Amino acid sequence: MHILFLCTGNSCRSILAEATFNQLAAACGMHDWHASSAGSQPTGEVHPRSLALLRAEGISIAGLHSKSWDALTETPDIVITVCASAAGETCPVYLGQALRSHWGVDDPARATGSDAQISAAFDRAYRILRARIEALLQQPLRQLQDDPARLQTTLDQIAEIV
Repeated sequence: MHILFLCTGNSCRSILAEATFNQLAAACGMHDWHASSAGSQPTGEVHPRSLALLRAEGISIAGLHSKSWDALTETPDIVITVCASAAGETCPVYLGQALRSHWGVDDPARATGSDAQISAAFDRAYRILRARIEALLQQPLRQLQDDPARLQTTLDQIAEIV
């Protein structure tokens, strides 16, 4: 199963989710589940704080880059948007034939304040995404992939984890 984490810029949240999901899925033997990320209007670069945070967490940053959904080489089975539409951010709408869920997270790239406050925003986004990914990986995914309605419900329930 292929999960696409989607946001507008593909420089922070979707990148954090892609790298975290792939590392954790591999660690628990879910080699047939993998993630990628993309943006509807990619910035063209991964935010340096995202890369630093992933390195600090021991998560590989190999191959991570900001890209458009037009550059996808594989059709996703699941699309998870991570934009914070409640904060006035427009979520991209992926038009493929995939299950869709919204896991809104505030964009740490928009954080202002001191260096510590900006770092805290990145850490908060990462911790929320990681908690949701861990919750997903604790599910009976091989059973759920054969039951799209149950998988949809599970994805939507996980979106409530903060």
